[in-house]
Amino acid sequence: MEVGKAGRPGAQSEMEKRGRGGKPTPSQAPQQPPSTPRKERRPSMFEKEAYAQILRERLRESFHDVQSVEPPFDDSIADIGKEWKSALAKLRFANSYRMEPLKKFQAHSVETKVQQILTESLKDVKYDDKVFSHLSLELADRILLVVKEFGYHRYKFIIKVLFIQKTGQAINIASRGIWDVAWDSWVAAKHETESYVALALVFALYCE
Repeated sequence: MEVGKAGRPGAQSEMEKRGRGGKPTPSQAPQQPPSTPRKERRPSMFEKEAYAQILRERLRESFHDVQSVEPPFDDSIADIGKEWKSALAKLRFANSYRMEPLKKFQAHSVETKVQQILTESLKDVKYDDKVFSHLSLELADRILLVVKEFGYHRYKFIIKVLFIQKTGQAINIASRGIWDVAWDSWVAAKHETESYVALALVFALYCE
């Protein structure tokens, strides 16, 4: 009898569709992979904090100190370059057209001060080449600070400190450079003991 062979209408065609790649039923839907955490977004140069941080990195080797920067958020992007140039530009002063110093270098006053430093620093010091290699730099820095306290405007200073051991020899010391006899000057101070001679030279060069 054919009654026992009868089944649900359309069941066979539905199974054929599944075998041929038909759409799966909701119960057989594949599971989605777990979502990975989002990476932090890099700060944009147009944000306030990032804008100031970028300027600090750019100006790290200069004499500027960026405390707070207000970027032009309301302006167009083309105008931002102008703000960058103005922020990175160095300070400029108006030309005073002055050719002479406000205060001329006084060699006698500086010489007295440098001689006092040598006498006080080397009072009980004996000759030691290892010690003098560092001591010469320390004395040069100290002399430079003292000379700057005189307030000679637009002067550049060169400090040289030499230690010469006494072994019965003769020695000549000479210096050469471009010189302006009107405003440039120099100072020499000497401290002598039984074993060595300390010589400090200060060159004052006026820069217009």
